[in-house]
Amino acid sequence: MTESTELAFSLVEPELENIDAQVLVIGVVQGPEGPQLTPSALDEASVESLESSLEDLGHQGTADQLLRLPSYGEEGPFLLALIGLGSLAETGPERLDALRSAAGSAVRQLIDFESVALNLPASTLSEVSALAEGAAFGAFFDAGRRTAQDVLEKEPVSDVVIVSDVDSEGTMEIFQRALILGEAVDSARRLVNEAPNDLYPQVFADRAVERVSGIDRVSCTVLDEKALEEGGFGGILGVGKGSERPPRLVEVTYEPENPVKSVALVGKGITFDSGGLSIKPGSAMMTMKCDMGGAAAVLNAVAAAAELELPIRITGYLCIAENMPSGSATKPNDVLSMRGGTTVEVLNTDAEGRLVMADGLAYASEAEPDYLLDVATLTGAQMVALGTRYAAVMGDEQLRGQVLEASERAGEPFWPMPLPSYMRAELKTEAADLKNIGSGRDGGMLIAGLFLQEFVGEREGKKIPWAHLDIAGPAYNEGSARGFVPKNGTGASVATLVSLLEDLSEA
Repeated sequence: MTESTELAFSLVEPELENIDAQVLVIGVVQGPEGPQLTPSALDEASVESLESSLEDLGHQGTADQLLRLPSYGEEGPFLLALIGLGSLAETGPERLDALRSAAGSAVRQLIDFESVALNLPASTLSEVSALAEGAAFGAFFDAGRRTAQDVLEKEPVSDVVIVSDVDSEGTMEIFQRALILGEAVDSARRLVNEAPNDLYPQVFADRAVERVSGIDRVSCTVLDEKALEEGGFGGILGVGKGSERPPRLVEVTYEPENPVKSVALVGKGITFDSGGLSIKPGSAMMTMKCDMGGAAAVLNAVAAAAELELPIRITGYLCIAENMPSGSATKPNDVLSMRGGTTVEVLNTDAEGRLVMADGLAYASEAEPDYLLDVATLTGAQMVALGTRYAAVMGDEQLRGQVLEASERAGEPFWPMPLPSYMRAELKTEAADLKNIGSGRDGGMLIAGLFLQEFVGEREGKKIPWAHLDIAGPAYNEGSARGFVPKNGTGASVATLVSLLEDLSEA
């Protein structure tokens, strides 16, 4: 696995002699009269010449379309790259999304170059921030365990110049935030991409400790199988029983001085999901190394929040297990006693995520945080309902709305889903307090949310405000890379969680 590349940002005014980079990136929009260049540092004659040639060159301005042109004069970069912006909105989140995506796409596709100048339309600090975030997300390459020399020699862009006449005051803070956020997303992606024979529960726990080592005011505690048994974590232990590699629970806490609020984040960390004795078809196991994407997101959101020095106490709970079939595995009709004493009849061992998350939610509730969120690649039903790009959010109406606002600002699409009370009856069983699946396939994502809701505790006599984020689809990209999103692990929800934590810090 290749290590992440150090990235640097700078800001220069839109004059060609100021730009010191190997590639100059200029935007192309889909205008009413055909593709058009966005304002740039190029002279008027060059712009006219290029615009008249766009259709002949086959550039339509569509998102992700990148066209490399040969040397541009002796005074400028040796390569000019035209990146599609689609139908760029004049204002609003859609415009920021387009800029973030185009910057990330350009940086991702220009992996052969060390330095890139982004001369895209950015006249406000928000637009500069979108470009910086996109570039930070796009500057990613993971060789995995490939050994070919041409693969090992690949290096992402390490120097990004943002070309804008915006006032430079405040840009250093923007660039620093983008670097922190980029590192967090990068780390989450790499964890998801690791082979499950390399990343099993003990290793994941070790990686979590390494990730936050050296970050001020962050502590990390690992509960092994003995501590889990002593603590009554029947869900995590039950899921991990079938594996030779025992489960772990990692508690990562950021404690600033005089925190204004406290937030608990619970992440699903199934390092591989075979389905257990309710075994998956072989084809359905092909991406199941990604089933720890929620825990990877939680870990890195806590790390990023600490590096941003947010004035809010945050504890992440990584519920880590490997779900395997064996003679010791949990069986259908087994009854597990969860943290806090609630009993659950397991009717499908492939509905394991909610079992480990139930323990995590119950444990996190004991500290009575102001807010409680969980993040999980929880249900295939989420993908059936929303596809592979939209994540789902359920729970407390106000907190759910805050997640949606944060996700819009972060450029990660979420969609609100209900938790209908009448469906709670689907979880009734005569063998225990709850069963872990409903009676049929209908509403599977909502049934899972209702199950988790049962383990949310109280604070001052009222239910702790809670939101459940199901990221099953967006966490792993089986298709081609797009925008700033690479193939395989995506780091989904990290940016949204950090954005939400920033909001809650100000509330």
